[in-house]
Amino acid sequence: MQKRFFLHALAATLALGASLPAAAQWKPTKPINLIVPWAAGGSTDQITRVTAAELEKVLGQKIIVVNQPGASGSIGTKNAWEAPKDGYTWAAGAAQDLGTYQALGMLDVPARDWHMFLSVANIAVVADLLAAMKAKPGEVKVATAGVTSGGHNAMEAISRATGVKYRHVTYDGGNPAVVATVSGETDITTQLAVEQAEMIRPLATVSDRPLEIEGYGTIEPISKTIPGFKAPANYFGIFIPKGVPPEVVATVQDIWAKNIANNPAIKAYAVNKGALFAPVAGDAALAAAMPAIQANAWLLHSTGKTKVSPDTVGIAKP
Repeated sequence: MQKRFFLHALAATLALGASLPAAAQWKPTKPINLIVPWAAGGSTDQITRVTAAELEKVLGQKIIVVNQPGASGSIGTKNAWEAPKDGYTWAAGAAQDLGTYQALGMLDVPARDWHMFLSVANIAVVADLLAAMKAKPGEVKVATAGVTSGGHNAMEAISRATGVKYRHVTYDGGNPAVVATVSGETDITTQLAVEQAEMIRPLATVSDRPLEIEGYGTIEPISKTIPGFKAPANYFGIFIPKGVPPEVVATVQDIWAKNIANNPAIKAYAVNKGALFAPVAGDAALAAAMPAIQANAWLLHSTGKTKVSPDTVGIAKP
């Protein structure tokens, strides 16, 4: 029921963003490169490939998904930013990362300098018992996709709320982190539900609300164990650097409103994988993503991982 309310509220927000001024329709004349800054098979890679296939149907042009992992996703994102601003190179990922890269000193580009086209929101899932961390402080190996990833953010939030210590083991993406846990290389992963749904028996969502996964049932929120625990939604989507021709942005915005807002393929992905269907674009997308950007940046700052204080790069403390 909570999920339905979320979708209805989001639909109202999307409707506001749909009334954009008309612009010349853009028809790409060559393939578009869409950089996924993480390894194949992870949450970003999964939803990006589904979305790219749907966009191809409307644009009439091939979208080539290119995996460029490294440095917590900042390498591929930087390559997309530094490519010619002709509309033929896009990035994909979690919106919370775009703000955090600047505070970490990885990419000096704020989130507001990207046109955001969000498709789903993901919730991290704990895949083993937290009691083990209290029994062996600093020894339990937790696999994540690295600093700024949803998995790392979730584990840091749990650590702060409970005082548990852990050993952080990083991988080039969420899928490798989950595989490492399944194989016994690590003990726990806090990566996203979409990356774990088919392989791991989940313990709880790193959230304050339950999550429904088709074929599995309800995963209860960790707030049942840790009263008062909250975690903002981690939005994923496609990012186009500002500075590209305006007709490129207007065309993609139009597609988001008319073709992605109720897209059956993306909806099916969300239901099957345990994500929240959440298409939104433009200023509404930045507003939706900002709570996670703030939470992520300030969490990393509190643990000494940032190069500068988030407020110096325009990220207010939540």
